[in-house]
Amino acid sequence: MTTDSGHDLEDGYRLLSQAARLVQRRHNEVLAPLGLTWAAAVAMEGLAAGPLNQEQLAAAVHAKSQTLGRILTRLQSEGLVSRTRDRRDRRQLVIGLTDAGRTALNAVRHAHTHAFPSSLDPRGWKVLRGELARFVDCLQTQDREGSPPAG
Repeated sequence: MTTDSGHDLEDGYRLLSQAARLVQRRHNEVLAPLGLTWAAAVAMEGLAAGPLNQEQLAAAVHAKSQTLGRILTRLQSEGLVSRTRDRRDRRQLVIGLTDAGRTALNAVRHAHTHAFPSSLDPRGWKVLRGELARFVDCLQTQDREGSPPAG
């Protein structure tokens, strides 16, 4: 028999999963006219502060380096990112946004601001963001420590 708190937890996970799918779908819909996907936009956002190598970028955007490699290859072929040899360590490639990439990232940001209803309460978003940040932090801490999920 499921307790009320157990049911609330299950319902919360279900809603979170459903929300994630809907958010990703909405992002992909608004990015499609730009010729980009959500994954490409995340990679580009990870480069907004400056060039990184692929492993650094993968860590920054919480992606697998191999998956990111395919995305970066596509972005490079479209002229949105560049890959150059690191002058200090010739084994490393440094990835950065091109001018076209920065322009595309600005278009992505603009699209994101118009992707969701403006009628949602900004205070509610702030609370939700804080709670989601705590939830993500807990999951990442658990992953790093290798702790088993609480039963």
